[in-house]
Amino acid sequence: MRRRMLLAAGAATPLPAQAQDFYASGTRERALRFTGSDGAALVGTFVVPRKSDLQYVPGVVLIAGSGPTDRDGNNSYLTDRIDLLKQIAERLGNAGIASLRYDKRGIGASTPRPRGSLALQENFFAWSNFVGDVQAAHAELLRQPEIKGYATAFLGHSEGGLLALAAAAAMGAKRPHAMVLASTPGRTLAEIVLDQIDRNAPSFAGEAKRVIAAIAATGHVPDDVLRELQSLFPPYGGLFLKAALSFDPAAPLAATDNQCLLLHGGADRQVVPLADIQPLIDVLSTRVSGGEALVVPNVSHNLKTLVTPVDAGFAGPLSPVIADKLASWLGRLLGA
Repeated sequence: MRRRMLLAAGAATPLPAQAQDFYASGTRERALRFTGSDGAALVGTFVVPRKSDLQYVPGVVLIAGSGPTDRDGNNSYLTDRIDLLKQIAERLGNAGIASLRYDKRGIGASTPRPRGSLALQENFFAWSNFVGDVQAAHAELLRQPEIKGYATAFLGHSEGGLLALAAAAAMGAKRPHAMVLASTPGRTLAEIVLDQIDRNAPSFAGEAKRVIAAIAATGHVPDDVLRELQSLFPPYGGLFLKAALSFDPAAPLAATDNQCLLLHGGADRQVVPLADIQPLIDVLSTRVSGGEALVVPNVSHNLKTLVTPVDAGFAGPLSPVIADKLASWLGRLLGA
């Protein structure tokens, strides 16, 4: 009602230039709490352009990558502040696009990992629940009064891109209009993980293959995983890993018709261009709706510009090339 009153007033009497400038620039944010799959409580941050006081705006669900990564894109295993999703939210907000980012289940302010039996924990972290959480976040985005419901998108980083693909495929005609897959692999995670281990810790390659085979066969993580690999294969991750490791991202991309943008850093050491992403690029060329792919030199897995040859690419601002492409591509498609 408040927005309608403002619009009506604006139609009769133009706003003063100072008021127009105020409403046209900047963002505000609010915390949101919503129910995810299987009743889990998810907590997120909604960033909305101030111009939403005068008009409806498009919205994007931001989906974090693997491990203990929170709504801002920070991982508790790392000392550096990454803030990738926070930076993306700020850039999109200033381009007239709202966003909802949330703490994954078991992370941050969302429902923590349950105590009790291993089976209870495995079920809590099942792949299907993470996919359901993405859908729940999209439904929560649509509930916000500032959002125009026909102009939404998913943006998933790394493993978050796989969840975006799975959720979009499951939603059918109700899927968002657009999808951004950032640093997202085009091959199965099993292949990606084994290649990473071959590159960085080849002495553990045989053990990793054994564990992955056991998970695929039983849906459970063996109880004798080497300590060095337990962060990759936590005891409670069996059901999640059974599905995630075998998930072929090219198949759901081929089966969906929403617009898609692939974003990658040319210096990504986790999902290596072009070997790890070529299957997604190949699929884009066969889709009726097509899509775009951008690989930016000297940019890391976390979409940060490397400043030295040994820079890990965790800290620092979002690559300006990536930021500008995101804002222009989504703005054009969603009508920001």
